[in-house]
Amino acid sequence: MKTYRYKKIDAFTANGSAGNPAACLYLSPGQTLTPDEMLAVAKQHKGFVCEMVYCGPSAVADVKLTYYSSECEVDFCGHGTIACLYDLASSDPRLAAKPEILIETNQKGVLTVSNRIGRQDAVFITAPEAVHIGTSLTERQVADELGLSPERLSSQTPLDVINAGLATLIVPIARLSDEISLFPNEARLKSFCEHNGIDIILIFSMETSDSTSHAHTRVFAPRFGYLEDPATGSGNSAFGNYMLKYGLWDGQAIRIEQGGEDRIFNTVHLAAQGSRIQFGGSATVRICGEYYL
Repeated sequence: MKTYRYKKIDAFTANGSAGNPAACLYLSPGQTLTPDEMLAVAKQHKGFVCEMVYCGPSAVADVKLTYYSSECEVDFCGHGTIACLYDLASSDPRLAAKPEILIETNQKGVLTVSNRIGRQDAVFITAPEAVHIGTSLTERQVADELGLSPERLSSQTPLDVINAGLATLIVPIARLSDEISLFPNEARLKSFCEHNGIDIILIFSMETSDSTSHAHTRVFAPRFGYLEDPATGSGNSAFGNYMLKYGLWDGQAIRIEQGGEDRIFNTVHLAAQGSRIQFGGSATVRICGEYYL
């Protein structure tokens, strides 16, 4: 039996919010896991956390991260990265002393983490370079899949697909009340995403509950084994690129509130750094122990 250091960590916690749960398995030098073992562990966590993060040594960075949902390997997981790196920057003296931490991701190369725990109680991740994919989907098609009447969408900006870690369909909704009360059918939405090459769907409203927030978002991720991702790094990074593209944001530091009406909204910080988006937040360790495999 093999033993691994293990933590369950909620990312993007703020003001009493529950955040977005991730489980982090830390591999010591010499410890390995096969892809089948990683998927098997992730399957055991279905319904408990949204993603598993496997953190181990790297030859080209400070650590290497690999992400799995209960369904498959995930190219990039923003909230899992926030959870893992906030924990490491808080508890590992070697990394805590570094203003910037390099992470090697299994699918998206080397990314930079800015350690701002001392100043802002947060870590910031530089998201992968955005790929502007675009879409031929119509408002009526998308509204129908979401279970929403087309007139509830906003006409101020269009539908778009942008990949800043995950292929994200971005859908503008006019009123906050419509956006937070939407709970689409998971199976139907999964089929729609798979058919159209979409990883996640981000819906947003420029109306907010808190006047200090710039926008309100929600992210649906049925391809990964659950309906809603309650706080999202990759999705909000795609949204940051969308806002820059359509003149909704000037790139200065902002807060995004995220979640449906069934929860206290989580907080995701965004800032533009050249052509890249930085997303950030804090995290809370809920469980600390060992995992036996």
